Amino acid sequence: MSENLSFSAGRKALTMIREGGLNPDQVKVVTGAAGGAKCLILNHLDGAIFTTWFAGRKEPLFLLGSSAAAWRFACVSQEKPLDAIDRFQTTYVNQRYSEKPSTEEITGESISFLNIFLGDRGEKEILSHPYLRMSIMATRCRGLAASDRKGALLPGIIIAALLNIVSRRSLGLFFERTLLYDQRDTPPFFDMDGFPIRKAPLTGENLKPALLASGSIPVVMSRVTDIPGAPKGTYRDGGIIDYHMDVPFTKDGDGIVLFPHYMSRIIPGWFDKHLPWRKPDPAHMENLLLLHPTEAFMQRLPYGKAPDRGDFHLFKGRDAERIDFWSKAIQESRRLSEDFLDAVESGKIRELVKPLPE
Repeated sequence: MSENLSFSAGRKALTMIREGGLNPDQVKVVTGAAGGAKCLILNHLDGAIFTTWFAGRKEPLFLLGSSAAAWRFACVSQEKPLDAIDRFQTTYVNQRYSEKPSTEEITGESISFLNIFLGDRGEKEILSHPYLRMSIMATRCRGLAASDRKGALLPGIIIAALLNIVSRRSLGLFFERTLLYDQRDTPPFFDMDGFPIRKAPLTGENLKPALLASGSIPVVMSRVTDIPGAPKGTYRDGGIIDYHMDVPFTKDGDGIVLFPHYMSRIIPGWFDKHLPWRKPDPAHMENLLLLHPTEAFMQRLPYGKAPDRGDFHLFKGRDAERIDFWSKAIQESRRLSEDFLDAVESGKIRELVKPLPE
């Protein structure tokens, strides 16, 4: 067993890896989860995967993420991905807010953050990358959920959450999936079903608004309206429906879907976090390889956990302590990248890979 990184695979992926190991050309899709600050422990792993392991790739590689995952993928799709990752984590870690920040303050900080890690050429570089093909999930809102008035938005969110307990499909009454994709190659998940869906190609004009919308947490941040090139309307966090990505990633079950993750559980939607019985569709997981930290790794982190958005409250008035905690967690997470490269390059992944948890 790897000391820091676990490898869990769906049925088809497990067979392929146990028989022949894992090489980068087998991977057709890389996906990621929403989760805000929790994703900081994946930064070094992202760097190893995209700058070392995939180096020299020719075939298109499709990226699919919402919220923080989409922002991570926007970093690795730039010409100097390690520099972009460094801008991302430095700016994210050093966020500071007033004692009771308004939605406008948090939204303004997020826009500044986007501008910094994208730089002057980010959009152009992402949409002209030699082989990476970016796709961003956002959520188009209906009814009360489309309002920015808390008196309407909060009841809408509460009703959606309650109905979701009964059926995940009920989210379609309030929200539509929105897929914004690099149109140079049609992604293999283009025909995903299960929820009402809108689709629009990514452009230099709408990539930044799409990233902002994909990470715009309801109530916490302001809505994003009328993304250029997409259907008019109100857009919010893509994680509302697609928190940890439960979609048909490939058309014919070909190849591997790689999922670098900060936990061992795959939670389909944002409202499912406290519903332990809500699991992803097994058919969507057959070709998936989940990379996630071991319990031993997590226990070595300060406070025995990954950074998360709640730390802004936990360390309220003590930003220096939070920044120190997050910085140490990122430094410790180098172990994940080292274990990944060792496992795939040595072939030990054939013995390390286990079935996905039930």
